[in-house]
Amino acid sequence: MSNLPDLPEVIAIFPLPGALMLPRARLPLHLFEPRYLAMLDDCLKTESRLIGMVQPQPTPDGDKSALHRIGCAGRVTQFSETEDGRYMITLTGISRFRVVKEVEGFTPYRRCAVDWTGFEADRGEPECDPAFGRDGFLRLLDRYFSARSLSADWDTLKEADDELLINSLSMLLDFEPEDKQALLEAPSLSTRRETLITLIEYAMRGGGSGEGTLQ
Repeated sequence: MSNLPDLPEVIAIFPLPGALMLPRARLPLHLFEPRYLAMLDDCLKTESRLIGMVQPQPTPDGDKSALHRIGCAGRVTQFSETEDGRYMITLTGISRFRVVKEVEGFTPYRRCAVDWTGFEADRGEPECDPAFGRDGFLRLLDRYFSARSLSADWDTLKEADDELLINSLSMLLDFEPEDKQALLEAPSLSTRRETLITLIEYAMRGGGSGEGTLQ
């Protein structure tokens, strides 16, 4: 990641409930609202091409505009336009950040001043998880997938490195937004793996439900 330009102090924000972006992982997005099409157009004109993914944090008084304090920025690495003017894009995770404050302006989309301090490891080499018991984890995953009628490419899962496997599952599995936030805020790959296992085990005990396909 060392060939990236300096990280900007203000970035565009895409507040999307349940969407999790993690460093070095890829997140596909479908943009169709005019404000987010404008966001993409402006983003592509910048050197960094960063969009910050942040989950909304509804408050007890019903304020749906509040944001979680920690998000993750992704660089636009792929995009294509459909015939009717929508965009399919891919963000590649660069670094987590803390929201400092929202920046007022004339853009139809939201922007925030952000602080990248404390997340330097996000911009380094992929993490390893020395304590990762892969065989036991895959057996747990097999039971979870069977219970949820999910399908998976097991050969790919078995061969994936630790970070790719743990982060991809964290992003793809159907957990509640607050659970996704806990996975995002995990300080290391090991703690993210521990959180992921806890969420899977909780779901298998009846604490969550959902069906889908893991590609």
